[in-house]
Amino acid sequence: MINYDFRPSSYFEGSSPNILLVRLIYPESQWGEEISIYANVMDGVIYYEAVDFYGNDFKLDPEKSKLPLSLQELILMIEKMDVDPDSGQGNVNLTLSGIPEANSLIYPELQEYFSEKRKFYRLN
Repeated sequence: MINYDFRPSSYFEGSSPNILLVRLIYPESQWGEEISIYANVMDGVIYYEAVDFYGNDFKLDPEKSKLPLSLQELILMIEKMDVDPDSGQGNVNLTLSGIPEANSLIYPELQEYFSEKRKFYRLN
């Protein structure tokens, strides 16, 4: 059973001010797109940023937080991720309509969540 309330105590170890939270792979997209979500800390606030090969400007909700996200909050962030349809590069809107495979060292159950969702829609 997935623990949606799981919240890591911290994202940051040592002196690094940023970390890769999750890598999303969209196997059904034409180019097998990947989107990476990073967390960066500045003045005690955690800022989130999504990056892809094309340099699209992703809208994340939340954009920032004081505490690390719970698994449920991260899932909602991923599922609501959006980009301006007029400025999106590389068919990103079509990519975002798919269900990704997810890899995260911080949220190990994230992979299971998306794997189950892909199975439900017969994508595995």
